[in-house]
Amino acid sequence: MARTYSQDLRDRVIDAVMRDGMSRRAAARRFGVSESSAVKWLQRFQATDARTPVGTGGHRPSILKPHLDYLEAVLAEQPDITLAALGRRLLADRAVKADTSMLSRFFRREGVTIKKRGRRSKKRPLASSSKENRGKRQSAVLKP
Repeated sequence: MARTYSQDLRDRVIDAVMRDGMSRRAAARRFGVSESSAVKWLQRFQATDARTPVGTGGHRPSILKPHLDYLEAVLAEQPDITLAALGRRLLADRAVKADTSMLSRFFRREGVTIKKRGRRSKKRPLASSSKENRGKRQSAVLKP
């Protein structure tokens, strides 16, 4: 990963353009930085009067955090709701777009577990387990 340029170098490029009247591209060549860096530094300086670099990384707060109480209420009201249905309901009721993976990660971080009830009826027998079928090969029958 590339290292950041020093603050001194940023200041010299900005001063060369603002005080000495040099073009941004000429200042970039003179100080050995890329033209795009010089252009971006000057755009930021002219817009905000800031010479320091923009911060990178950091924590982005979840957009679902303010809606935790609502989500828990929906789960209490309808415990067998799917994450897809929960996402659609969140969009309809709160205008917050969240897909299933986003909801899953959010619930995992918050320690909320969603347990599904089995839909299998008691009358229907369970399918044979893979342990019973281990070692048995099924032969394919070709029909003419």
